[in-house]
Amino acid sequence: MMLGVPLLVACVPGMLVVFLAWWFRKLHLSLFIRLLPGILTIITSIILFYIGFVNIRGFEGAGYGILAFFLLPFAIAASIIAIKNRGVQR
Repeated sequence: MMLGVPLLVACVPGMLVVFLAWWFRKLHLSLFIRLLPGILTIITSIILFYIGFVNIRGFEGAGYGILAFFLLPFAIAASIIAIKNRGVQR
C-alpha cells in the first residue's frame, strides 16, 4: 500500500504530462513550450518532496516523497518526447 497508492496517484498527472508534451510536439510549438510540462512536473516533484520531508514527516511525509519519486520518470519521459526530432518529413 505504501508504494502502490503513490504510484497510482502519480500515473494520472504523469500520463497527462506525457500527453501534453506529445500534443505540443505534434502542434510544432517552440521548444520552450514543449519542455514546459516536464519542467513544471520536476518543480512540482521537488516541492512535494520538500513538503513531505520538512513539514509533514512520518509515514505521510514518506508517501509524499514516494509520490515525488514516481513523478520524476514521467517528467523525464515528457522532456525526451519534447526534445526528440521528428525526422525527415515528406
